[in-house]
Amino acid sequence: MAAYDVLIVGTGHAGAQAAVTLRQRGFEGTIGMLGAEPELPYERPPLSKEYLSGDRLFDRMLLRPSAFWGDRRIDVMTGVRVAGVQAAEKVVTTAEDRCIGYGTLFWATGGAARHLACEGHDLRGVHTVRTRADVDRLIEELSRVEHVVVVGGGFIGLEAAAVLTKLGKQVTVLEAQDRLLARVCGEEISRFYQHQHRSRGVDVRLNTIVSGIAGENGQASGVILETGETISCEMVIVGIGIVPAIEPLVVAGALEHNGVTVDHHCRTTLPDVYAMGDCARRPSRFSDGEPIRLESIQNAGAMATTAVASLINETLPPEQVPWFWSNQFDLRLQTVGIAIGYDRTIIRGDASKPGFSVIYLRHDRVIALDCVNAARDFARGKALIAEGRAISISALQDPSVPLV
Repeated sequence: MAAYDVLIVGTGHAGAQAAVTLRQRGFEGTIGMLGAEPELPYERPPLSKEYLSGDRLFDRMLLRPSAFWGDRRIDVMTGVRVAGVQAAEKVVTTAEDRCIGYGTLFWATGGAARHLACEGHDLRGVHTVRTRADVDRLIEELSRVEHVVVVGGGFIGLEAAAVLTKLGKQVTVLEAQDRLLARVCGEEISRFYQHQHRSRGVDVRLNTIVSGIAGENGQASGVILETGETISCEMVIVGIGIVPAIEPLVVAGALEHNGVTVDHHCRTTLPDVYAMGDCARRPSRFSDGEPIRLESIQNAGAMATTAVASLINETLPPEQVPWFWSNQFDLRLQTVGIAIGYDRTIIRGDASKPGFSVIYLRHDRVIALDCVNAARDFARGKALIAEGRAISISALQDPSVPLV
């Protein structure tokens, strides 16, 4: 049976960062990485943006060249799906019944795209956007598509809608809630993006529930709404979030709640098992101490670095301010901080056009910013939140006054 001193399950940003950091910190033990996809570690954010549009080739999305992994004695095993974890024996089993031992297990599997549960969800022409294979299948069909229905008004759905609109497709976005981006942004940002999409021809429908997917000869032909209306289309893109990929850990006894539960060290409740990235939920001083699961490259890398520091008994790095971004049309939304429990918002600039920020406060302290084509506010806001500085309301409101 093969065995590694550190076995990393998952070859996304968190898993790759953990492997690289181990070697950078002088770890000399054996390292193995298991990835369910056939590709070497690659960037995921471009999938719904530059890769879908054809502006970026896949080779330019690889996190490291192929030779990098071998040069650093990191065994990357692709196309391998972990089916079980035997925590007492320190062994993982794969879907092919292969057993691999470990001294320490790093779980960095991210999540799987959430699918619709309604009738017709499995028809041809119904897509998610989570992996390269997902997007390759979508691209292969595009030449035969005129009208696309996007289910879900979050980042993935809106990014795909923006790209497809620029490619000349007729796009309808269906959102079950009463505004776009409701899970991640405040109302001011929701209104702005709703207007921006509609002004470019996207049919945005709010408070809209999907009851089924219509089909002909196994191919999606429309989306059936709860009202009984059917929206005709040749393609459906489902962007309704992810399901954390943690079942083997949960079956093994790990504590979970909307992701596997970890402490400040990124340790799970299983011995010598760490978890990081989109699949893990840990306490954060930026969420008022509330454990939170964050889906971002920044968080994946930060958690990986923390787990490595804990494993090799180094001082844990300070917790970084969370940040995110989304590119849609010519708009770049940069978010910094976590707007949990905010009690006031301040608009910095003109919220009717690009180049403004929404600032979120709790007890007169800045806790988060959403910046639309306002990179300077984003950079300075990050420092403002990290250092917990006080700043006057008048300064926050005046775009001509630097935030720090």
